[in-house]
Amino acid sequence: MRRPSALLAGALLVGAFTVPTAALPAFAAGGDGGFTIKDPRIKESSGLAASHLHPGIYWTHNDSDDGPYIYAVDSRTGKTVATVTLKGVGRPRDVEAISIGPGNEIYVGDIGDNLDGTWPHVWIYKLPEPKELKDQTVRATQYVVKYADGARNAESLIVHPKTGRVYIIDKKEDGGHLFEGPPHLSASGTNVFKPVAPVDLWATDAAFSPDGTRLAVRGYFGGIYYDWNGGRIKRLGRLDVPLQRQGESITYSVDGTKLLYGSEGADSPVQVRDAPDGGGGDAKSPAGKSSSSPSDNKGGTSGKLTTGAVAVLVAVLAVFGVGRLRRRRS
Repeated sequence: MRRPSALLAGALLVGAFTVPTAALPAFAAGGDGGFTIKDPRIKESSGLAASHLHPGIYWTHNDSDDGPYIYAVDSRTGKTVATVTLKGVGRPRDVEAISIGPGNEIYVGDIGDNLDGTWPHVWIYKLPEPKELKDQTVRATQYVVKYADGARNAESLIVHPKTGRVYIIDKKEDGGHLFEGPPHLSASGTNVFKPVAPVDLWATDAAFSPDGTRLAVRGYFGGIYYDWNGGRIKRLGRLDVPLQRQGESITYSVDGTKLLYGSEGADSPVQVRDAPDGGGGDAKSPAGKSSSSPSDNKGGTSGKLTTGAVAVLVAVLAVFGVGRLRRRRS
């Protein structure tokens, strides 16, 4: 996946000059307190999903130029404990997301488009989550996906934990849309996804809360959480997204109380924040009231920036040019 130099430089500078705030939670040594992916094969972790069958295990995958593989990473050690090879699918093109739906079914989204919306179709792969953690080959079902209003780039695939319906959020600088798939995916025909609601973010990943009442969407520099509202999403506030070199993934912990954020790169960190509303609509705190305050900004950043950081960031953007950023290809 190609990325603009200005974006990466900006992310590094923001991280370097950010002043820690008291609102940031203290991290534990591992697990729900965060971990580092130590497998040298995983250099482009682009999706993250908490295992339903194996506590403390998180599934991830590389972005592109890898193969039909997903990896089970132990959050206590950061080590890969199982590599699963998908059988029955073609060679993946640009795998961007992973989600687990009802019945412990894993969905893998080969939905990226390095040509920014020219692929005639993309794919979703579905396989049962292995009951035993070991290197193995598992047969997967491959689904062909098209969009009702034309091809596009996307990095976010989510499966509703109650209905099993699959959704995709496309990736656009000025905000994209939530696309809804058919009630049941068909392996014999084309599955057309239709836009149902705008999303105010340049989205790199998304996740449902375990109870299905909240939708969390992240970007490079921030995130937004929504009341699911039967698919007619309502914005509740901003997520406390950690500043990362290249933030690509998000998942809820199995109990829904935490959000875990992943980044690409070798030895990539997975960082943790408390989930807004305690992780769902049944929490005691009122909707929209959390440490992440609501805002109309499209995916602002967490933390505070020093004056020097802002000045340097502006200089970097001036050197590289806003035009180059707008010509970005995922």
